Amino acid sequence: MAGVEFIIGLTVGLGVCVWQHYHWKKRLKKLIKSVSNQDDRSISMPPLYLLRREVDKLDWERRQAVQERDNWQRLIDRAPIGYLLVDEENQLLWCNQQARTLLKLDRWRWGEVRLLLELVRSYELDLLIERTRKSQQSQEKEWVFYFTRHASAQDEDFPSFDNQVSSKTVQAIALCGHSFPLPGRQVGVFLINRQPIVELSRSRDRTVSDLSHELKTPLTSISLVAENLLDRLQNPERRWVEQMLKETNRLTNLVQEWLELTRLEADPTKVLKYESINVHEIIDSVWQTLEPIAKKKQVTLTQIGDYSISIDGDKSRLIQVFLNLLDNALKHSPVEGEIVVSLDSDCCKLEESREDEVSSIEPQVIIDIVDSGTGFVSSDIPHVFERLYRGERSRNRKASDLSGSGLGLAIVQEIIQAHGGFIEAKNHPDLGGAWLRVKLPCDPKNPI
Repeated sequence: MAGVEFIIGLTVGLGVCVWQHYHWKKRLKKLIKSVSNQDDRSISMPPLYLLRREVDKLDWERRQAVQERDNWQRLIDRAPIGYLLVDEENQLLWCNQQARTLLKLDRWRWGEVRLLLELVRSYELDLLIERTRKSQQSQEKEWVFYFTRHASAQDEDFPSFDNQVSSKTVQAIALCGHSFPLPGRQVGVFLINRQPIVELSRSRDRTVSDLSHELKTPLTSISLVAENLLDRLQNPERRWVEQMLKETNRLTNLVQEWLELTRLEADPTKVLKYESINVHEIIDSVWQTLEPIAKKKQVTLTQIGDYSISIDGDKSRLIQVFLNLLDNALKHSPVEGEIVVSLDSDCCKLEESREDEVSSIEPQVIIDIVDSGTGFVSSDIPHVFERLYRGERSRNRKASDLSGSGLGLAIVQEIIQAHGGFIEAKNHPDLGGAWLRVKLPCDPKNPI
């Protein structure tokens, strides 16, 4: 009897084991099939073999992914542009060799995670990263990065503010940052060294400035001789001298304006004299100067917005800015046209913006000037503030009216930038005319 019970128990136990093995094998096949692309014929092979093969395959794919990541990392590390990666807490996770050179990250070590602020003291870079993280959109920003360099001699790669040999100098480098959001609130930033372009531009401007200085004296002499000849000549000789005097004066104005640009670029603080200014009063004063010309074309000026807006700035320079902008708007407006000037300000948000440094809206005064002409040619818009640039004929004056120097908008841009502001050109989407937008900081000590 005991033997029968043993056999029954053994049979039941074996049955349970076979049943469990069958279900385990079935689940294992299902798992293998879910993680692989094997057909039914391959699934019929031993499950442990299939599992081992899938594990080996996943391990190979992992090694390939790691190798590919390392290859890309080595490629980026040797790239001619800088790259850095920060996490959601603004800790520097990784940066390439060019970024270490541009930002002087001498204290950063491979595999080390530290706060970016501990390594790089750049408010503009921090603001670029925070804006990218907050908006979850790519951002772009240009700025000048200042850093202290300890050396026994001057560094030839970067300009210094100390011309003497010193163990500690403050140097500057022009940078352009392109940032983009990454998963996990991480941010990647590409850095472009703009210093060679800046130095090349400065070298070109110095050459033209030196040439302008040399031309100023002989042009003045020619102008004086032509003025004296006018009283002694009759037509047609008189008309020739008048034309010569007109062209000489145009060249003299060109030289004078180029020298003015040079002074503005060299040290704006020596050129500007700050005082409290009502923006509406300046625009009104400028329009009174242009009103005789406006009446001939029957062009009207419409001002909208807050007339009480005031800023700190150089009154004579800002009059020069709006005189140029309104004069251009008047010239390109049709007969019986209209020029619209809009004034807006969010200076009341100044304190709030200081508390929230990542805000994409800086406290500023915004002046929009829109004419009723045909607007800019789209290909001209990126170049309208370049020196001596003349666009398509639709925005050019007639040959008989080429009295301008081609430097007006360039000077306007320099004056606004000297005030810590910004100017942009585009076409108004509704009115169709040229649209010049001027942004000036509420506080010159905290520019845009």
